[in-house]
Amino acid sequence: MAAARITGLILAGGRARRLGGRDKGLVAVAGRPLVAHVLAALRPQTQSVLISANRNLDRYREFGAPVLVDAVADFAGPLAGIARGLAAAPTPLVLCVPCDAPLLPADLAQRLAAGLAGAGGRRRALAVAHDGSRRQPLFALLRRDLQADLEAWIAGGGRRVGDWVARLNPVEVDFSDRAAAFLNVNTPADLACVAGRLSHTPPTR
Repeated sequence: MAAARITGLILAGGRARRLGGRDKGLVAVAGRPLVAHVLAALRPQTQSVLISANRNLDRYREFGAPVLVDAVADFAGPLAGIARGLAAAPTPLVLCVPCDAPLLPADLAQRLAAGLAGAGGRRRALAVAHDGSRRQPLFALLRRDLQADLEAWIAGGGRRVGDWVARLNPVEVDFSDRAAAFLNVNTPADLACVAGRLSHTPPTR
């Protein structure tokens, strides 16, 4: 599947309680905000990129991507951001990633799309990455027509991404060869770990 069929969606709308409430996407690491690293990795893989955020909206707009605010109030979690992304995407597929995972694989979209296309002849609604130890439901390629199902799930009180993904029987795509790419920043220790890895990684153009 070509990048022209995929919209990237960066989820930056959380409260980041374990990081002292800081806006994670704007936390600097290796010389630039986390969201900038994610954008640089995602843009070559997609037609365009959207950012889901609920604060510091003007700051996020400076990165040159449309910024979406949750339709559900009070920081309803990543599913609310995904729902807004599905509603706004101009393409049939949406590649969802969190804002605090700056080590994204350059072939994330390609491999997830191949998994979705080759799902044993059955039409599946989404593909998710598996790092060799566990499923990574926030690194997912979703069909845009999941919007209605997700909005109904949220309206019914659903908030956990893993629960919603599991009920849809996703295609799991093996990324055990790139397990470190799914490291995300939840604590100061995580931040230091990711910074160390980025310092040994050539910058994405």
